[in-house]
Amino acid sequence: MFELDPRLHNDTFFVCDLSLCRVLLMNDSQFPWLILVPMRSRVSEIIDLSGDDQVTLLRESALVSKAMQAAFSPLKLNVAALGNVVRQLHVHHVARYENDVAWPKPVWGAQPTIAYPQTQAQERIALIKQHLVQV
Repeated sequence: MFELDPRLHNDTFFVCDLSLCRVLLMNDSQFPWLILVPMRSRVSEIIDLSGDDQVTLLRESALVSKAMQAAFSPLKLNVAALGNVVRQLHVHHVARYENDVAWPKPVWGAQPTIAYPQTQAQERIALIKQHLVQV
């Protein structure tokens, strides 16, 4: 049975579930930042997924990437599955801009996070959902 890692649960907002992945919004208002988590037990690497699930993950990542491009018009999308601290497989999708606080370095670890006010988080989630449906 799928259980979301407590650290991901505590650091994110639920957006929606796709056929394979749970879509989460990272609770850092400095960046449009989504995380895809395959809803499979004991999976820490992409190669741990079945071949069909690997293809679905790629398709869902492309869907989320296109929605982020449409919603946020980033200069660059950073897409990465690192998992050094949280071993549960999760794929970051971060919209980047030359004027963001971390540019051009990675977004994690360079500066403290700035949590969303609840209303702003809900607005961002609604925007993301709107673009996911349109893609």
